[in-house]
Amino acid sequence: MSKANKEKQNRIDVRVIGRIVKTLFRLYPARCAVACALTVFSSVVSSIPAVFNQKILAIADDFLKRGDADWTSASKLIIPHIIVLILLYLMSITAIVVYRQFMVMIAQGFLNNVRKTMFDNMQKAPINYFDTHKHGDIMSYFTNDTDTMRELVAETIPAVLGSSVIVLTVFGVMIWYSLWMTAVVVLGTVVMIIVSKKIGGQSARYFVKVQEAYGRAEGYIQEAMNGTKVVKVFNHERKSIDEFDVFNDELYESAAGANAYANMLGPIIMNIGNVLYVVGATVGGLFLLTGLPNFSLYGLITTGSITGIAFTIDIVVPFLNMMKQFTGNVNQVAQQVNSIAIAMAGAKRVFAMMDIEPEADGGYVTLVNAVTDEDGNIAETDERTGKWAWKHPHKADGTVTYTELRGDVRLENVDFSYVEGKPVLRNISVYAEPGQKVAFVGATGAGKTTITNLINRFYDIEDGKIRYDGININKIRKSDLRRSLGIVLQDTNLFTGTVLDNIRYGRLDATDEECIEAAKLVGAHDFISRLPQGYMSTLSGNGANLSQGQRQLISIARAAVADPPVMILDEATSSIDTRTEAIVQRGMDRLMEGRTVFVIAHRLSTVMNSDVIMVLDHGEIIERGSHEKLLSEKGTYYQLYTGAFELE
Repeated sequence: MSKANKEKQNRIDVRVIGRIVKTLFRLYPARCAVACALTVFSSVVSSIPAVFNQKILAIADDFLKRGDADWTSASKLIIPHIIVLILLYLMSITAIVVYRQFMVMIAQGFLNNVRKTMFDNMQKAPINYFDTHKHGDIMSYFTNDTDTMRELVAETIPAVLGSSVIVLTVFGVMIWYSLWMTAVVVLGTVVMIIVSKKIGGQSARYFVKVQEAYGRAEGYIQEAMNGTKVVKVFNHERKSIDEFDVFNDELYESAAGANAYANMLGPIIMNIGNVLYVVGATVGGLFLLTGLPNFSLYGLITTGSITGIAFTIDIVVPFLNMMKQFTGNVNQVAQQVNSIAIAMAGAKRVFAMMDIEPEADGGYVTLVNAVTDEDGNIAETDERTGKWAWKHPHKADGTVTYTELRGDVRLENVDFSYVEGKPVLRNISVYAEPGQKVAFVGATGAGKTTITNLINRFYDIEDGKIRYDGININKIRKSDLRRSLGIVLQDTNLFTGTVLDNIRYGRLDATDEECIEAAKLVGAHDFISRLPQGYMSTLSGNGANLSQGQRQLISIARAAVADPPVMILDEATSSIDTRTEAIVQRGMDRLMEGRTVFVIAHRLSTVMNSDVIMVLDHGEIIERGSHEKLLSEKGTYYQLYTGAFELE
């Protein structure tokens, strides 16, 4: 990486920290202000014992020089300083306890907000986001990366703030008492900064790699867990272990490098501080022995001359303590570089997810409950009537028209590519009238599922038009468009909850009776009734305790309870045995009555009764017509049906 790129990266890192701090103050302005004030107060209090030590030593030295043995008088002067110091320490302890409690609440509230925002954005993210990001990596954002941000907010930022305040306060006190001794400290600090930059930079670079390696390892573990049965079926346990070892070794090497540099930095900085202490003691002793003038702001203000206060033991001894405190807190700040680097690596990924551009949706046509009067006029109603209409506001004249939801879907000369320059669909035209059953057949990769993904606008077309009841689907709000479509996918997804909950997922306001009727409709009622708790049986692990066919039946019942005018069945019976398929097919035939249905199937027996069958090949429709018509043409469909060709 070039120097310019490194500087750019550093600027971005500063913006990341700035964004975190800005978010904290936006969420909890009062708490953050109080926590900062308490941190500064406790840090300042811990920085000023040297001032009291100097006063006490000066009083004692003055009595010794005068040969005055009246320690009662001396104690009267010393004890008030001690009392004030004790009171300040008690206040500091209270401040630390309170600000730590505040930081716990702030940090947890911040993470709560971050996770909510990430999850909200994940729900709104376009489908292609999940096509290009591993699910294990996304899980790592919610777990490992957010935990590093918690440590940054709860521990690192307060530690850096407190140590920085101590460093600045002590530095000010040192300048106040001796510019010469302060110069020694500055030289030592420059050495510390150079060493911290060299070693800390290497450590930070490795810690960033650690975070990335964590994401890859967690992603692989999740994939291995999801594919446990496949691994065991093919006896790939050894191969799976070997592949994990690669990710784990990468994590080990990064972590070892990071911790090697991190563990090296602390002792080096500490020993530089020890050397600096020895140098400071030596310089102070030389000043005392030689009687060289002491330059100080204290002397300038109290006597009018910068050399007005001589070097005495009551200045040297407290100064040495300040040097230890100064170098110790510089070391503390240097140690936090690693935590900041880790948190930044995680924060960048978290913020990237929080900044995902949601699905573009310029739709303004909405789906509403409708009633029709005796004259056929459509009106909107709040009650569920079983009839729906598209509410179409017209910006030109401010009028609103209602179009009955009939399920007329038309694709006109549609082109589409997932990757620019690599077309998946070319000049696709499909006309599905209300109540028609349209089937797509063709080899894997021919574009069958892609067509249905375009109808529900998981992806937007490059060219052509898709109209729904005569309305361009780009004008229809996506949530309303998808609410009008029932989809049964080849890969079933059941959620943790009861069977009833999973069926009701199709329509959250459906009653128990409606869910049970939907299950009866598709032939799922019989096996559900035989489950230990029937419809109240709990499913987990994507319905792992059910057969593939049973899981698919619940998925079909979920679509049935939604009662949509248009159904999309994407290989809906491909995972079901022939006997179960016959049961499902009867239920689906009842479900499809009066609806527009798009069917994707490998088994031609499931599409024979379709009104029109589309044969796709490499993204183009090469044949279309009814089962009988296509057989009579003796083309590709005929050869597929007679077994001369295979769909694969």
